[in-house]
Amino acid sequence: MKFKSAIFFVSFLFSLTLFAGQANANMPQQDKSKKYGADSVSCVMNLSLYREFYKQWKASGYKNSAVNDARKPWRWVFENCPLASENIYLDGSNMMEYRIKKESDEKLKNDLIDSLMLIYDRRLEYFPNDYRTGLPQRGKVLGYKGTDLYKVKPSAIEEVYRILKESVELEKAKTKSAVFVYYFRATTQMAQKGKIDTAIIVDTYDQISDYIDKNIAYYEGKPGKDKYLQKWLNVKGNIDITFEPFANCEDLVRVYQKKFDETPNDVELLKKITDILDKKSCENDPLFFKATLGLYKLEPSPESAYMIGKMLMIQQKFKEAISYMEEAVNMEDVDKSESAYIYLAEIQSSIGNYSVARSMAYKATKLKPEDGKPYVLIGDMYAASAKDCGNDDLTKKVAYWAAVDKYVKAKQVDPSLTEAMDKRISSYQKHFPANELLFFHNLKEGDTYTVGCWINEVTKIRAAK
Repeated sequence: MKFKSAIFFVSFLFSLTLFAGQANANMPQQDKSKKYGADSVSCVMNLSLYREFYKQWKASGYKNSAVNDARKPWRWVFENCPLASENIYLDGSNMMEYRIKKESDEKLKNDLIDSLMLIYDRRLEYFPNDYRTGLPQRGKVLGYKGTDLYKVKPSAIEEVYRILKESVELEKAKTKSAVFVYYFRATTQMAQKGKIDTAIIVDTYDQISDYIDKNIAYYEGKPGKDKYLQKWLNVKGNIDITFEPFANCEDLVRVYQKKFDETPNDVELLKKITDILDKKSCENDPLFFKATLGLYKLEPSPESAYMIGKMLMIQQKFKEAISYMEEAVNMEDVDKSESAYIYLAEIQSSIGNYSVARSMAYKATKLKPEDGKPYVLIGDMYAASAKDCGNDDLTKKVAYWAAVDKYVKAKQVDPSLTEAMDKRISSYQKHFPANELLFFHNLKEGDTYTVGCWINEVTKIRAAK
């Protein structure tokens, strides 16, 4: 037993010597004289002690009680030789967060949160530069400080916002992904509380979206970097979802009109403008018109053709919209491609080309079989054609059978349409031929019947309800 203790003691002394030598080697030249404070022996001893216990705690997955043993020597180092190692502040913030999560007393918890903030302030005071690059690290450290404060004290949103705003302004595209997420959340919450103008949400979204897009562009197509690319795509999606409820067309146009006027031929800017105005249903604004045409001129694509087609539809220039939507169906995005087919069906229907419209609707069903909208369109065309497709009391009503068939199909493939389709079915069942009329034409309910005209579809005979 004595032998083991002796070995441990010798090992401990050796680790102190080694630790001191390594620490001095990594120490900036101007700070070496102050590194271990007034009592260098006690500093090195407490530094080594706390680090040993901290490593044990870390090795346990931050679960065992070694963190309690690390606390006292860590505090001694923090108070007496703050220049000894930057690890004092990295480890200290982890230990303080752990204590905050465990603490149930609100007063003590707030005291611990203040201590956590102090740790970050001291880190900036004593280690203002990154040890690897030698460059200022204020922005990076503020990012950690702000995100930690958000997690442990969400009510301190004004302070969080101030800290993270400065962090992003300093770091720009080098900002950590999590910082962007928490900064934007803080921005929206500040606007909700009336602390900042809601227009700032748009400005902030535009600013950080540019930085996020730069990171996405950096990792795109790089072998072995898929997980980093996915991380940034997730961040973009998170921020887009957070942004969704806030921006109105007026604010969006105010921000992007200025950018468009400055660089009207910036393809990436035009893509951003058309995408966001489309998402927020701001297609009626002239900026959308200009940006869409500009994008198509500079970089013709099914996507920009889609935008122009939608814009022309809004202006009720249906015939002009056809060629653009025919190009748009080639988009890689299945949802948008299906939408283009549906728009084509609506356009052709509006100008009376029902057969072509039905063909477009069926093409949409092949792309997304679970979407019931194409069947609704076909049913509506059948119903609209009923009187024109007959020459007597019976044949002017039979198209309603085919229409109802489509409404039934629509709710079968898309149950979310059930309520709307039931209303349509109930409405058009009243237009079915009466029993007397069926008897007069020697027709029996349940038998098959082929509806003529352009519809040319087999259905079942039903009496009015």
